[in-house]
Amino acid sequence: MGERNGGGQVAEELRALVSDAESLLRSTASAGGADVQERAQVTLQELRARLNALEETVRSRARDVDSYVHDNPWQAVAAVGGIALLLGLLMGRR
Repeated sequence: MGERNGGGQVAEELRALVSDAESLLRSTASAGGADVQERAQVTLQELRARLNALEETVRSRARDVDSYVHDNPWQAVAAVGGIALLLGLLMGRR
């Protein structure tokens, strides 16, 4: 399973957003008060911590799914086929 999947791209985009927010905070430091800047820094640090926790959770679940599919390939094919059938039926009703 590759590291460059959709979840990895979302995590990278969120990291870029946090970095942009930090840059914006530094550039506007003189405009706001010290209290506002401090609260923004704390919020950004909390956001980074949550992002790291989310990324680790997603990676862990991806590893679990990968190992399950490798251990039970036919069950995985059947599950995906069943989901595809249900989606086809639902989309065909419209």
